[in-house]
Amino acid sequence: MDSFRFYSLVCLLLLPMVVVLVGLSLRTRNKSTVLFSSIATFKSLPVTWMQRIRRTLPWFYGAGLALLTIALARPQAGKSESRMSGDGIAIEIVLDVSGSMEALDFELDGQNVNRLEAVKHVITDFVIGSDDGKLTGRKDDLIGVVAFGGFADSKCPLTLDHGALVDIIDSLQIPKPLRDRQGRILNAESMQEELATAIGDGLALAADRLRDTNSKSKVMVLLTDGDNNAGAIEPREAAAIAKELGIKVYTIGIGRNDVVPVPQEDEFGRTVLVPARFRIDEELLREIAQTTGGTYFHASDSAGLAEVYSAIDRLEKSRVEESKYSEYTELFRWFAGSGLALIVAVNILLETRFRSLP
Repeated sequence: MDSFRFYSLVCLLLLPMVVVLVGLSLRTRNKSTVLFSSIATFKSLPVTWMQRIRRTLPWFYGAGLALLTIALARPQAGKSESRMSGDGIAIEIVLDVSGSMEALDFELDGQNVNRLEAVKHVITDFVIGSDDGKLTGRKDDLIGVVAFGGFADSKCPLTLDHGALVDIIDSLQIPKPLRDRQGRILNAESMQEELATAIGDGLALAADRLRDTNSKSKVMVLLTDGDNNAGAIEPREAAAIAKELGIKVYTIGIGRNDVVPVPQEDEFGRTVLVPARFRIDEELLREIAQTTGGTYFHASDSAGLAEVYSAIDRLEKSRVEESKYSEYTELFRWFAGSGLALIVAVNILLETRFRSLP
């Protein structure tokens, strides 16, 4: 039983009258019908079980009337069912994991973190909701992740399993050099490619992942802190492809166009901070957004980045409708039957075992 109600709730107003009737009945029964000069002798007699039962008969009669009154109010037990329907949004998060994302110009909980860690934190809040309630989560949307550095890679297909998606996002790392015992870098050639920025390839791969989805609304959120310097597909060409497929692209440039500290390993494997400057091609990001009907944002710190995702969250809302169905079962027969049974039983006892002379 999911719910309970009285169809004719006004009938319950008769319950106080039942209480009054029971009270009047008790007062009437307490009046003397035969006068004696003294009842001291009768008081010393033991009280039998039958006498005790007889005293409760007005209460049982009142209970029967109360049950009949409740039956008149038509108590009903209901079983409800909810069905959710709506148009979810398909969202591809296109995330830069190139070398510049190691710049330490962001803060989380008072600690300096690199750009990638700050971005992963905010994306997680965007997907499942934030503690402060500013981001409510995207529980009805299909979300996937494409990561790109020198080349693009689909890290997670479009999914409603947001727990698994968040785990994948949390595992994303910036490529690191591998050194031998003498400190020589073993993957120097591949590192040079992996630490580059192929914005066009990331956009094109994300567009391909969104192409076959049945969602009416398709969105990309591109996040990068650099300019396009690698890849086979030019970013403007990828933006044109996205527009043709009906995909809206929101672009986010993060970090400062200024000198920022970047951790690097020296020849002894020690981490040192090196000042570096990374140029954000804001003109390109703004053009990509305008081509597809999206919006360009810039975030230079964690608070600004959270505000950007909050703005996107408000701009792209899923339409969800909830339909409720309820089926009620009448219960009045149980109350009416029980009430009638009590009243009949009391009347039978009063006319037989507990019958008294006037």
